[in-house]
Amino acid sequence: MNVDPKDTTRTSLELLFNISREIASTLDLKSVLQRVLFLSMRNIDAFSGSIIALDENIKPFASIIIHDKRIIEQPNEQLSITLEKGLAGWVVVNKQAVLIPDTSRDDRWLIRPDDTQNPAGGKSAVSVPLITRKQVSGVITLINRQPNFFKLEHLELIQAISDMAAVAVLNARLYAESQRQAHVMTILANSATSITSSLKHEDVYFQVLDQTRQALQVEAVSLALIDHQKQEIEFQASTSQGRQDVTGLRLPLGKGIAGWVAQKGEAIVVPNVHKDSRFSSEIDQTTGFSTTAVACAPIRFSGEVIGILEALNPIKDSFTSDALVILKGIGNLAGSAILHAQHLSDLQAAHERYHDLFERNINSMLITNWDGQILEANRESVDLFGYDKDLLHSLDIRKLHHLDDHQLGDGFCNITFDETTAYETVIRTSKNTEIPAEVRVHAFHADGSSFLQWSFSSIQERKELDQLRDDLLSSIYHDLRSPLSNVVSSLDVLANMLSLDSNPAILSLFNIAVRSTERIQRLTNSLLDINRLEAGQPIINLYPVEPQTIVQDALEAVSPIAKNKNQSINAELTNSLPRITVDAEMVRRVLINLAENAVKFTPPEGSIKIGARSDDDWVIMWVEDSGPGIPVDKRLSIFDKFTRLHEQGSPAGFGFGLAYCRLAIEGHGGKIWIEDASDSGSRFIFTLPIGNVNE
Repeated sequence: MNVDPKDTTRTSLELLFNISREIASTLDLKSVLQRVLFLSMRNIDAFSGSIIALDENIKPFASIIIHDKRIIEQPNEQLSITLEKGLAGWVVVNKQAVLIPDTSRDDRWLIRPDDTQNPAGGKSAVSVPLITRKQVSGVITLINRQPNFFKLEHLELIQAISDMAAVAVLNARLYAESQRQAHVMTILANSATSITSSLKHEDVYFQVLDQTRQALQVEAVSLALIDHQKQEIEFQASTSQGRQDVTGLRLPLGKGIAGWVAQKGEAIVVPNVHKDSRFSSEIDQTTGFSTTAVACAPIRFSGEVIGILEALNPIKDSFTSDALVILKGIGNLAGSAILHAQHLSDLQAAHERYHDLFERNINSMLITNWDGQILEANRESVDLFGYDKDLLHSLDIRKLHHLDDHQLGDGFCNITFDETTAYETVIRTSKNTEIPAEVRVHAFHADGSSFLQWSFSSIQERKELDQLRDDLLSSIYHDLRSPLSNVVSSLDVLANMLSLDSNPAILSLFNIAVRSTERIQRLTNSLLDINRLEAGQPIINLYPVEPQTIVQDALEAVSPIAKNKNQSINAELTNSLPRITVDAEMVRRVLINLAENAVKFTPPEGSIKIGARSDDDWVIMWVEDSGPGIPVDKRLSIFDKFTRLHEQGSPAGFGFGLAYCRLAIEGHGGKIWIEDASDSGSRFIFTLPIGNVNE
C-alpha cells in the first residue's frame, strides 16, 4: 500500500507543531524532554529512545529514556559511559547525525541488555545532536526493533525536531541556572536573617549549624574556631545524626581537612575522604562516626580566618555544585555574627560582674553626685541604714552620717580623684540608732561626668570595684564602638562600590547587614544612655519633633523582621498630633525596642500595632502585640535591669532593653506601663509631655 506523500508531510508538520507547542508551554527541562521524546517515538514508531541534555562542560545533567513505553532511570555515571563509548558519544563528538540500518553491524553501537537477549537480531537506530550557538547541548536517539526500518525521511524529521529541542534545552538550562542562583541567594538571605536574629553566641552557633544542615542536607555539621596562641582549632559546636558531640575537641592547624582549611583559608569539597591524603580519622575514632565526604569552608571576619565550618556526608548521593558557594556564604555570615555576639557577651558579663559585686558586696556602698544626693545604693546599704532603696535614693548623704568637714572640705572640695579620703564617723539609721564606721570616699569619672563613691570597705575592695568599672567602660568604648565604626564605614564603601539596585539578592543581604549593624548601635547607645540616666544626667538634645515621624521610623526599622515571621505590623495614628520636644533618637530607640520585643513574642501570622494619640498636655504612644501576654505580678519588675521573662518558648534577651525604655521615658518626664491588649497579648504604653521636659 502506497502512502500519500501529502499525508506524510501533514503528519510531520503536525508532529513538529505539537512539539513546538509542548516546548513553548513550560521551562521545566524534564517535562520538555519527556514530551518531545514521547511524541517523536509515537509518530515514527520507535520502540525505545532517549534524549540526553548536556551542560556547558558536555556532561549529562538531565535525561529521559523510554523503553517499551516505560521511563527508565539511569544515573549520570551510566550516561557518561554511554557518551564515552556509545553511538550518542560519537554523535556528540562529531556533531553529526547518524542513521544505522543494522546496529549489529556497526562498531559505534554499545551492546545493551536487550541486545544480549537477542544476539542475532539487529536493530535500526537514528541519533541526532542538539546544537545551539555552535555548541552541542544534547543528543536524541531513537531505536526500532527491525533492521533497515528508519529511512532518510525519518532522519530529516528527527533533525528538525532536534533543532527545536536544542533551543528548548538551552532555554531550560538557562532558566534552571537562574533558578539555581536564586535558590542559593534565597538560602543565604534566609541564613543571614536567622544567624543575625540573636546576639548570644550559643544561639548564633545553633543557627549556623542548623542553616548549614538544612541547606546542604548532610548528616553532620561542625563549627570550630582558631586558637592562635596554641596554633589549634577548637570545635565549638556540632549537630549530627549518630555522631557524638565534638565540642571541646582540638586539632593542630594543618591537620585533617578542617585543619588544612583553617591554615590555608581555602574552601574545598572532598567527595571521598579516603582518597585524600589530608584526611585524618582521629575525630572519627573518638566519636565513632564514619566520614565519607566533606565540604569545608573558612569562617572569616574582616578578611581574617577565625575558624572553619564543615559539612559531612550528604544525605543524597553527593554534594551539589552549589554546596561550596552556600558553605562559603554561611561561613562569611557566621564570622561577623560570632564576633559581634562575643563582644556583646563580654559586655553583658562585665555588666553583670559589676552589678553583682556592687549589689552583693558585704559592705555598704553608696554613689552620690557632688551635691550629696544618693544615686545608687546596694542591698547592704538598705539593711544597714534601714531605708528601702527608693527612699534611700531620695536622701542626702549628710542625713546618713556625720560628715568630717575637715577631711571633706567645704562642698567636698578636698575629695580628689587621685586619693581616697577616709575618716571615722557615726552612721545614722532610720531607727535613729548610731553605728560607728570608717567611711572611705573618692571621686570617679564615668560617661563624661564625675561622681562620689562612699564605701564602708577596705581599700582593696574599692580597687577591685574600680577595676571592674574601668573594664566595663573600656569594653563599651573599645570592643564595640571601634568595630562598629569600622563596619559602618565598610558598608558605606560597599554601597558606593556595588551596583546594589541591579542585583536584588545582594541588595537584600546588604540591607540585612545594615539593619543588624543599626541594631547593635542602638543597643550600645542604649547601654551608655542607661548609665547616664541612672547617674541623673539631664537629657539635653531636645528638639521639636512630630510623633508621626518617630512612629514611621520605628515601623520601617521593624517591618523586615516582622515580614520574616509573616506578621502584620501597622500604625494607628490620629490625624493631628502636636509636636513634642524630646531627644528624638532616644524616643525612637524606645519605640523600636518595644516593637522588636513585640515581634519576638508574637507567633508567626500574628499582628503588631504601633500607635500614637494626644490627650491634653500629653502625647500617648503604644505598641501592642498578639503574644502570650505578661503576668500581672511581673509587670513592674520587668522594667528592672537584667530582668527577663523565662517563659517556655520565649526568646532570650539581655534584660536591659525595657530598663532603658523606663529610664528614657521617665527622663523626659513621662511614664511607661503595661496593659492587656484588646484581644490577647500585651500593650506597652508610655506618655511624653507636649512641652519641653526642662520647662
